[in-house]
Amino acid sequence: MTVTTSSVFSTAFRISSYFFLRVIPSPIAQALAACFFVGYLISSFFDKPARRPTNPFYAVLFSLRTASRRIQYVNTFINTVLALAVVEFIATPFLDDAGDIVFAKVGAVYPDSVKITVRYPQSQYNGTSDSIRLVWREAKQNVESEHWNKGPQLSLQAEYDWVDTVTLKDALSMPNNTLLPYPASPLPFKTFPDHRLSSGTHLQFITSSCILPNFPYVPLQSRTIKGFELLDGYLSRTDSFAARFLLLLGDFIYADVPTGVHSTTKDAYRRLYRRVYSSPSFRKIYQRLPTFNIYDDHEIMNNFAGDGNDSVVPFANAADAFQLYNANANYAPTTKEGVPQDYHFDFRYGDVAFFVLDTRKHRSAQRSEPEMRTMLGDHQLGVLYDWLSRASSFTFTFIFYLSIFFQVNNTATFKFIVSSVPFTSLWGHDAQYDSWAGFPTEKARLLETLHTIPNVIILSGDRHEFAEIEFNGKAPSDHIIREFSTSPLSMFYIPLVRTLSMESTARGVKAVQEFNVTEDGTKVSTMVIYPVPQEKVVRYIAQGNYKWSAIDVDTRDRQRPLLKVDVVVDGQVQYQQEIVGTPVTIQSSSALGVFVAHGVKDIFNRIGIQPSRWF
Repeated sequence: MTVTTSSVFSTAFRISSYFFLRVIPSPIAQALAACFFVGYLISSFFDKPARRPTNPFYAVLFSLRTASRRIQYVNTFINTVLALAVVEFIATPFLDDAGDIVFAKVGAVYPDSVKITVRYPQSQYNGTSDSIRLVWREAKQNVESEHWNKGPQLSLQAEYDWVDTVTLKDALSMPNNTLLPYPASPLPFKTFPDHRLSSGTHLQFITSSCILPNFPYVPLQSRTIKGFELLDGYLSRTDSFAARFLLLLGDFIYADVPTGVHSTTKDAYRRLYRRVYSSPSFRKIYQRLPTFNIYDDHEIMNNFAGDGNDSVVPFANAADAFQLYNANANYAPTTKEGVPQDYHFDFRYGDVAFFVLDTRKHRSAQRSEPEMRTMLGDHQLGVLYDWLSRASSFTFTFIFYLSIFFQVNNTATFKFIVSSVPFTSLWGHDAQYDSWAGFPTEKARLLETLHTIPNVIILSGDRHEFAEIEFNGKAPSDHIIREFSTSPLSMFYIPLVRTLSMESTARGVKAVQEFNVTEDGTKVSTMVIYPVPQEKVVRYIAQGNYKWSAIDVDTRDRQRPLLKVDVVVDGQVQYQQEIVGTPVTIQSSSALGVFVAHGVKDIFNRIGIQPSRWF
């Protein structure tokens, strides 16, 4: 057995290229693979052939020098194929323009309307954009109407990459099904129930994040996204789970993987969105389910912090692509003085409420002091508190020359706060500054409020792992908050290395009702207070390239609202959780933000008092 310089370089190249293509598409692994391959090519010219016989298996496995030309050719062939695979994986995002992609997808759904996003480049049809409009028809009891109704006309322009989002409104009514014709087949969807109805809700949906086409790498499958393939199979075979929408929590594209941010132009970002939408794997999903999106850092660049500056490079161009392809189809963001702010939004499905956070545009850079950092910015934080006050039930007393007492009534049973990054501080490594752990003051104040509200669930992604986290308050009456952090939908996970602590050192309390039987047979219940970690891991699943959470919310029994979570890893259910929520009485909101006139609130704001933060 002869170990030479070329065999060392060859073995190192094979390991690094496999790591790059199948484990983590790291720019470091990419650079190492390139260096080792060049070293292998150069050293091959100078290494002398082996004189002693070499075991053929070891000669191929470790690229050992041998007198056999056939084995030398096999080694050269293996390394060449690996090099071509690396080149294909790196070059595809540059070369796959996907400029001819045609698609239509359903976005935000209301009780009486729906948003539709369409891309239809002029090269794919004859005529002008004026000739393109949506038509729809109603389906009742699985019987389609023969009559097609005219919908809104599409404004398809090259300036906007031939993408337009329109709203079908004032034509639908619950619980109708509406069918939208598509070049291949109609797009089915159901309108959402009106939250003003007093009946309970049964809702099922999917949530995950982090998507990179063709990873782990498979030759000549550049548009395949296996996570969506597995999700399609799961939805097809799970008869009891009828998902109403897919909630994607960021990293929809990877502008900086595998090569780093290669370009910050509008077209560079748009091309990456086109590539995802051109995937036949994703098409199976967005032709089946409405999809709602929020962005995270990789839609821009790794660990991006916007500091509230719309013009910061490369946010403006990245936001342009996100706006066209994803944000326009979301529910409308809140406005301030008539100008859209951020990309956060909220929506309702019956008595289930969602608030989707924008955690990038206004987050402070890490150079600022921890207690001064903001993840959400003043405006979004105020809107979040206003939303909580409208959806939740608790009392507040404020002293300002006189006592003012407010009773806020429930308008939602379960409240989901959706964050692209984890709310827990238990993850280490870069999560200590990129997740909510890096914004301790804002997080602590928000937690104080959330602990006063029943049935708050946080959904997050980003870490390429799954964790269920339990947040315990400091008072026995504090409500427990749970977070389900799920990712990736189709991306890498890190084998062997684990960065999640199992519990925090800070202590909270939990009130537990215990039952005892006295000597005379009387059953006596007592409330016992236990010290517990403020943050505790309930379940942790690190392995798996393809993860999502299937969530079932059932509030039809007002005295026993239920939340069920199935965590699916690589297509198989790996964990199930059932949470019995706190019973609440659904009433109309009397939140301060609803009844205080804007002029009065402006007066409070001018003197430094913000009513939205009272809750």
